[in-house]
Amino acid sequence: METNTPNVAGFYAEENKDNIYETVLGEIKYLELPLGITLGSVYDDQPNAHQKFMEKLDACIRNHDREIEKMCNFHHQGFVDAITELLKVRADAEKLKVQVTDTNRRLQDAGKEVIAQTEEIIQCRLQQRNITTVVEKLQMCLPVLEMYSKLKEQMNVKRYYSALKTMDQLENICFPRVSQYRFCQIMIENLPKLREEIKEISMSDLKDFLESIRKHSDKIGEIAMKQAQQQKIFNAALQKQNNLSYGRSMYISNDGLPEPRNEMFLKQNLEEEEEHEDEVLTAHDLVDFSPVYRCLHIYSVLSDAETFENYYRKQRRKQARLVLQPQSNMHETVEGYRRYFSQIVGFFVVEDHILHVTQGLITRAYTDELWNMALSKIIAVLRTHSSYCTDPDLVLELKNLIVVFADTLQGYGFPVNRLFDLLFEIRDQYNETLLKKWAVLFRDIFEADNYSPIPVSNEEEYKIVISKFPFQDPELDKQCFPKKLPMSQSVPQIYIQVKEFIYASLKFSESLHRSSTEIDDMLRKSTNLLLTRTLSSCLQNLIKKPHIGLTELVQIIINTTHLEQACKYLEDFITNITNISQETVHTARLYGLSTFKDARHAAEGEIYTKLNQKIDEFIQLADYDWTMTEPDGRASGYLMDLINFLRSTFQVFTHLPNNNNDHAAMSGKVAQTACMSACQHLSTSLMQMLLDNDLKQISMGAIQQFNLDVIQCELFASSEPVPGFQGETLQLAFIDLRQLLDLFMVWDWSTYLADYGQPSSKYLRVNPSTALALLEKVHKGMKDLSKKNNIFAQFRKNDRDKQKLIETVVRQLRGLVNGMSQHP
Repeated sequence: METNTPNVAGFYAEENKDNIYETVLGEIKYLELPLGITLGSVYDDQPNAHQKFMEKLDACIRNHDREIEKMCNFHHQGFVDAITELLKVRADAEKLKVQVTDTNRRLQDAGKEVIAQTEEIIQCRLQQRNITTVVEKLQMCLPVLEMYSKLKEQMNVKRYYSALKTMDQLENICFPRVSQYRFCQIMIENLPKLREEIKEISMSDLKDFLESIRKHSDKIGEIAMKQAQQQKIFNAALQKQNNLSYGRSMYISNDGLPEPRNEMFLKQNLEEEEEHEDEVLTAHDLVDFSPVYRCLHIYSVLSDAETFENYYRKQRRKQARLVLQPQSNMHETVEGYRRYFSQIVGFFVVEDHILHVTQGLITRAYTDELWNMALSKIIAVLRTHSSYCTDPDLVLELKNLIVVFADTLQGYGFPVNRLFDLLFEIRDQYNETLLKKWAVLFRDIFEADNYSPIPVSNEEEYKIVISKFPFQDPELDKQCFPKKLPMSQSVPQIYIQVKEFIYASLKFSESLHRSSTEIDDMLRKSTNLLLTRTLSSCLQNLIKKPHIGLTELVQIIINTTHLEQACKYLEDFITNITNISQETVHTARLYGLSTFKDARHAAEGEIYTKLNQKIDEFIQLADYDWTMTEPDGRASGYLMDLINFLRSTFQVFTHLPNNNNDHAAMSGKVAQTACMSACQHLSTSLMQMLLDNDLKQISMGAIQQFNLDVIQCELFASSEPVPGFQGETLQLAFIDLRQLLDLFMVWDWSTYLADYGQPSSKYLRVNPSTALALLEKVHKGMKDLSKKNNIFAQFRKNDRDKQKLIETVVRQLRGLVNGMSQHP
């Protein structure tokens, strides 16, 4: 049993291996998988596995060979029978072939004539079909050729818009039918060239149009401004007629029926307009706008309208800049301004026409933008050039042109408020030119005036004067002719010129669309400028002129007084013009009162100055012998001449206006002030003469002679050269000199030194420094005189005592002066 067990195991092992090989062979025969894994299972670790597999494979091959051999033996008899039958049919096939060939030959011979006739029929039908095709194609092409010929004709006669329509028909309708033909391709290639040619030609026409409107813009603007001005005049006249009451405006017509006069006036104007309707020209009459329409339509058809619009706007912007550029000498004449405004109006009238007759070429936003740009440039140009104008008439004409210019463009829908604002600036410039012009007029009037009262010999001459100037004087009216009016000839002339200035200023305020209150305010402000600046300056310059003497200054004071009184009449004059009451809250007042008061004060001051200058001229004629031992016994000649001059001068002041208490008080005050000023200046000049540093010594004889002159001055002051002084007020002007001279004449030094500083001092007005300066000069003079008279005079006891006294007084005076400097 133990011996058989291994054999059984080996048997099972061998059987398993055979199964494995069978499986491998089955996979090789029937599967398409990769054989690497399958063959790998054969080559395992068992010895002789390859050899055994090959043996198994050979056995499998032998089995298949036996099966193939069996199959062939089974079908061999059938194959042999089929070959035998095929050999029998071969002979019959040969016979059939011979018969078919013979039949075919006989059939070919019989069909040759039929074939020939058939080919002729086929050829004829082909020709017939070709002819039909050609006719059809020609009928298809002829409209295209005719339309293309029509296109050429339209190009020749410059009907470009129709030509473009024809091109569209060719492209959209005709060419698609004949696009396969060469001539169609040539036409198709020519159409873009024709379109470009049309664009170039239409653009050339547009350039000619732009050049044309550039040349005619000033004429267009001139006509538009004239029409606007005529319309404004017509509306103003119509409004004036409508303001009349119905009862006072009835008119009897030709049929005997009353009708309102304003309706009659309106009918007359309408009839006149109808008569002249054919004569009214517009922008369309002067310029042919068809190139614009044609070019716009052409570019629209070509789907290139945007290019045309951009080009047109660009070119018009360039033209606008050229139009807005003024000539350098435009400000010299009104024609320069008129041409400038006409060109601008013509430009915008054309743009407005284009805006309303075309669709989309320009827009309102575009014209508004262009106008705003132009308006800024216009304002800058006018502001610059108007500043060069020095003629008020030219500025006024410029204002009228600006108003017509603004009204014209406003009628076309352009905002012009900034232009009216500019007019207020130009109004200031106009007022400046008026002020300069009137300054010349005032200067001429002042130069021509004789500065003497106006003589009137009869009632007629008197009425002529008071018709020019509002003068009223009841006292003078009572006097008999001939008589004199207190003012000089310049007063009524100045008054007339002020009224003329108001009229001239009013002219600028017309047509500015301002209320009466604003016009009243403008008139009053400009008149105030005339009075407070121009007239005031002319008066001040007149007063300062060297050839104006005291008599002329007195007359100027009189003139300014009457001009001051006339200011209320000027206010009434403005009120009558504007119908604005002076009681209105916002009504300005004229400042003439202050102007003439200032001029009068300046004249008074000039009187004082000229008097003092004249006194200085007389003082310069003084020729004192400061070393004389004895006085001449009479006053100096220069001083007597000076006093006589002062007496005659103060008599002039009696001509100052005194027709009422105020004027009497004023004239007295001026005369008194002038007299006091002259005396004070004379006293000061005489004091300075004594204290002159160049004068080193003075004798007592010269002091006595000087005292005689001062006495004459005091006599003049006490003679009341000008009435109105109280007591010895005028003599007080010489009190300093009098006390100083008395001190030296009496030689009362003990009293002076003892009472110095006391309110009741006899020499209260004598200053120690003044006394010291004069005493030193007298002391030196006495020394020199003693030396000349006697060389031994210094040994005389009296002289020595006097010199010691003088030296003592000098030391005491110096002490007083030093005390004053330490305790000011």
